[in-house]
Order: sequence, then structure tokens, then C-alpha cells
Amino acid sequence: MSSHSQIPENALPETTEADENERNDSIHTAVEWVNESLNMMLRGLKPTDQCKVDKILGEYFTKKVEERKEVQKQEEEAETTLALTSCTPSATSLPGKKKSAKPGKKVAVAERPIPPAEPAGSVLRGSVAVGGTSLAVAKAGAAVSHIPLYLHIALLKRDQDSLKEMTLPLPMVTLLNCEKISPAKLRLVKEVMLIPPVQLSLKQGIERVLDIQKEMMRLLQPLGEAPSSQVADSKKGRAHNTGKKAPPRALKRISHLGCLITGCDNLEQPLLLMQTVCNNIGLELGTDMYLAINCAAHELMDYVKGKYEILTGTFKSPDEMVDMYVELINKFPFIIALIDPLRKEDRQQWSNICCALGSKCYLIAEDAATYISKLKTDQNINVPMCSGVVLKYINETKVSDLIELTGLLDGQRHITILGSPDGESSDDSLVDLAVGLGARFIKLGGLSRGERVTKYNRLLAIEEELAKNRTLREANLEFIAFAEESQPEKQLSDVPPPPKQDSLPPQRSQPALQVHSLPAQLPQNSTLT
Repeated sequence: MSSHSQIPENALPETTEADENERNDSIHTAVEWVNESLNMMLRGLKPTDQCKVDKILGEYFTKKVEERKEVQKQEEEAETTLALTSCTPSATSLPGKKKSAKPGKKVAVAERPIPPAEPAGSVLRGSVAVGGTSLAVAKAGAAVSHIPLYLHIALLKRDQDSLKEMTLPLPMVTLLNCEKISPAKLRLVKEVMLIPPVQLSLKQGIERVLDIQKEMMRLLQPLGEAPSSQVADSKKGRAHNTGKKAPPRALKRISHLGCLITGCDNLEQPLLLMQTVCNNIGLELGTDMYLAINCAAHELMDYVKGKYEILTGTFKSPDEMVDMYVELINKFPFIIALIDPLRKEDRQQWSNICCALGSKCYLIAEDAATYISKLKTDQNINVPMCSGVVLKYINETKVSDLIELTGLLDGQRHITILGSPDGESSDDSLVDLAVGLGARFIKLGGLSRGERVTKYNRLLAIEEELAKNRTLREANLEFIAFAEESQPEKQLSDVPPPPKQDSLPPQRSQPALQVHSLPAQLPQNSTLT
């Protein structure tokens, strides 16, 4: 089990060390929970009764949260008492309080008020015991039923005894991790990902990605030098490689995401590089391969200016970001997914971008879905208007949570992406979860590092098994136009009474949505070749 959703890039050594110590403490606490309380509470239950097990785990976790709150309350009261007894009349300034600005001195303020960032959710020490136990029970249930884990999950979700066919999630394979530090200027793009066309088998798609990665490494490598973890970043070598415009700075290492690291100076540079790489090996973007961009915009907000810093020293307001993305997708139509193009707090801009691009590109929320426990509110999904969300199996997340959430997402025409956390292990259960839950995509990182590769190998093994059993169904890529359902959302404040009951379905039902598929390029095959 991972306790991380994302690992901060270029973290300071002391920050990394403190984080590692916190994780170790969390693991020790989790082991205590399992060996003592959970071991006794779950004894005698059937491992196939996932709902009952997860209900007990949820109640146990809630109890632990309440205990922690009580301890924190007592600690705060003790600190307050100590502060009152030790304070002196001279101690009038509060710690960390800044002096007020002098009269006449200009203070930098946001040009336009923006919604403040939601406070980061706290992680209870030991919470990985809950998620780990739930997953272990699911594995045990699959074992006693003599079926693979992915099939066990699928049957749990659909409440059936058998399934006639299943669809594999399409992989989002990370090829480039764009650095956000000097001398690179581009800050907006965190990951450039490849999505193979649905007409290819998974094996064929992975082979095609490997061909692209090999050519990418050749282009990024300075002339006359073999691939190395320490590569000289000479301007002469870079310019001589192409004979034209210098490509992005040479790769220096493999990211923790399992992909190549490079630095770029503008938004178009990595996209033009991808076009060059594909053209060099006879592939065409938009036909033979598609792109997805992880923007990670929540990392870029300057709260003083109230704008996103997309390039070093270049800022854009939330509304300007929407215009920029519309222009980008119109210029590079082979980009079929944008992940976290905006902060989750900029809900109006999410609505605007969905209306503008929803029929030609997936607009996916990842940061908004970090804490799964906060997602479900009264049979609804608490995220901005979007095409779908990235779910990660971390901390106290339970298998039943994912089953319930993906069911709600399916009913609301959202797509589900199962994402691999940054602090990952070599356990490949995430792949079985993605297949069993019917996720549209799976986001596993790059094709390097053991904890990433083992998951791709598991995905290939499942494809082979489903093809052998003739239960493999071809995936599809459909986009949803949000234009018709956007109007009520824009006018919510102007319409006091709720809509009548007979007018509710168009808000989320299929008639209110227009489905757009990618144009077919190849004949569809019913069996794996």
C-alpha cells in the first residue's frame, strides 16, 4: 500500500528525510492495527463478503479518527494553558505575525479575487492498514473462489455470478517528465503521455510506445555520447543533432514516474518534439498514437498575483488558461486528454473548458480526487464539471469504496482512470482493480523501473488470458459534449426554485449529452491478433 498520491518534485533532503520517517511511523502503526485489533475483529468472517468486511474496517477507522481528534484537543488545551501561564506583558506580538505595511507603501494583491485553495487533508498515521486489509481480503476472496482478482472485483461490482466479456483499460504511458526548475522555463506540463489507438492490441500498443521511446532517447542524446545518467548539456551537441532548431535539453535521468526527464522552454516544444519523433519512425500522431498531457495546474498558482505561472515569469488568469487550452487543442488535435488543466477550486473555468473542449478532448480531474472519502456526497461526485477522474488506491481507501464510486461515475457518464501513486510498490493489484472496475484508462507511469514494469506485465498477462477465453471486448474512445448541461450550472444563482421532478433527468441523463467518437481508422477486430 502506498501512502502517497504525489511526491513533490525537487524536494529538499531534509523534507524527504522527514517524510520518510513519517512513513516509517505510519507503517509501524499499521502493523500494530493489523496484528492486534483487526486480526481479532475479522476472524471468522467470509473473505468473499467484501461489503461486510469493509463496513467493519470503515467503522474501525472512524473510531481511530475520533480518538486522534480527542488527543489533539487535549494537546491544544495543554499548550494554551502553558502559553497563558508563561506569557509576559511585553509579549504582545504573535509568532509569525508580520508587521503592517507602512502608509503609502504598495502591497502586492491579486488582480482579481480567486477562490482560496482548499486545505490539504490530513492522513491518519496507520491508515494504510485499512486499505491494505481490504485489498488482502479481496485477494483471499478471489483465491477461495478459484478465479483471478480482476474477475472477482468485476463480479462484486456487477453482483453477478459470471461475465460474458470484459474490456481492458487503455494505458496512459508516460514518456516525458518535464522539469519545472531552471534553466527550463516551461512549468505547465508535468507529464507527456502516449495513448495507443484502440484498434491495436495492448501488446502491439506497448511495442509501438517502446519504438517511440527509443527514438526519443536518440534525439535527446547529445551527439557522440552513449546514454548515461550524467549527460553533458552542451548547446553545440543539441544544435548539431537536428541541424535546425535545438531540441529540449538532453535527458539526465529517469524520473520516479519511470520516464525520461527533460526541460522545455515553451508549451509547443514538447509537442513538436513528439511529432518529430513519430515522423522519424513513420507514425502519425492522431492516427497511430494519441497524446495526453498532465498539466498539474494546482502546483502553479501564484496566490499573490491570482494567476498561474505557466512559464518562468509568464502568468495567466484562470479565464486566460481556458482560452490557451482551446487554442492548444485546436492546433494539436492529437491531444485527447488534459489532466488537471486547472485547480479544483476554479469550478467556473472547469465548466467553461468542458463546454469548449468536451466534445474533442477528455478533461480529467486528478488532484480533486486525491481524498476518495471526500468525493462521495449524497449520491453525487464532489468534483468540478469534468469528463472523468483519476482514482488512486491509497491510505484508508477500501475496495468497496472504489466499487461504489466507479458505479456512480458510470451512471453520470464520467470516465474512470485508475492511477498509480507516486510512492509506489511492486504489487500489481492495481491492474486487476482497473480491469475489474471497468476503468476506461489506467495511468501507470513510464516503461522503466520495476514497480511500473510489473504492472504493465500484469496488464499484458490479463489481455492474453481474456483473449484465450474469448471474453476480450474492444475498448472505445467517446467524448461527451457538455454544452447542453452547462447552461443550468451557469445560472444556478439566478434560479431560486429547484427544477420540477420531470425535468431532472436531462441534467445528467444521456439525452442531455452528445457522444462523440474518434474517427475509425482501422477495421475493428473481435479477437486478439
